[in-house]
Amino acid sequence: MKTVRVAVVGAGVVGFSTAVCIVEALPICSVTLLAEKFSPDTTSDVAAGMVLAEVFPDIPLERQRRWFKDGFDHLLDIAQSEHAPEAGVLLTSGCQIFKEVPAEMKPFWSDIVIGFRNMTDLELKRFPNHKFGQVFTTLKCECSIYLPWLEKRFRKAGGRVEQRKVNSLQELSNNFDIIVNCTGLGSRTLVGDNQVHPIRGQVFKMEAPWLKHFIRDGDGMSYIYPGIHSVTVGGTKQVGDSRLQLDQGDSKSILERCRKLEPSLRKAKVLHEPVGLRPGRRSPRVDKELVELRGRQVPVVHNYGHSGWGVSFAWGTARDALGLVRQCLHEMPLQAKL
Repeated sequence: MKTVRVAVVGAGVVGFSTAVCIVEALPICSVTLLAEKFSPDTTSDVAAGMVLAEVFPDIPLERQRRWFKDGFDHLLDIAQSEHAPEAGVLLTSGCQIFKEVPAEMKPFWSDIVIGFRNMTDLELKRFPNHKFGQVFTTLKCECSIYLPWLEKRFRKAGGRVEQRKVNSLQELSNNFDIIVNCTGLGSRTLVGDNQVHPIRGQVFKMEAPWLKHFIRDGDGMSYIYPGIHSVTVGGTKQVGDSRLQLDQGDSKSILERCRKLEPSLRKAKVLHEPVGLRPGRRSPRVDKELVELRGRQVPVVHNYGHSGWGVSFAWGTARDALGLVRQCLHEMPLQAKL
């Protein structure tokens, strides 16, 4: 059998998860990951990395549940193994609070996370502006540690890494038999997907080692997520905004909102204030198509558009993308495989 050459484009959490899944499962494939930027310069590096989710409108709920469960189980295995410190994955407990009782009191992932329950009146007393809350244990993935660990795992399995900007799929058509597109926001230009748009996120990384439990406002705007080396305090969800520079107005608003939830943040030291652009899309795109590139039909698998939920869904959608690559292998003409 001839080796099938696979290109994975994109080095964020979705790209590396997909590349690892393919290289570990399909020995027939020679896998190269190509990207212009790697950790610590990816969007994933700015992410808080909490395993939570909201519902995507165009994806069957059962499929979203599977994505979430695959991601949760994968990260839980790491968190409970000797690799946890070097992979930057940890269990974290805390609460999600709501100013009004939500229509959906139990999210679709409530039985996948650990120990999910509603908050008691006594627990809610701490948050006088909120009427309802949930307590649970989930996972946090520090992407600036996790991405280099995934890259090491990818290389160990025989994967190759190339740092270069891919301007068009045509550039890859001569050297690869299958292309896997995990470019997130880059898919807007790379494959002309106008559904993809930036969602600007600005956060603080703060030194507050006394904070051990996360707090998230159910609207997703205010959150405090303790991690290994710092606490992520945020944030913003500015749709269509592609500014990467710091906005002092946002900084002030974030601090005001989060200090109301956690007054001790007044004593926290600011380490830095990163800004990132989430790859916004109504729903992620995980599918395949045949694209005519330089006179030949090349299978292209897409896995992008996870909005703010890349860490939660990366492993689940990567497994779906692996399934699509398998389909491409079966559909290839026999002479291409010999």
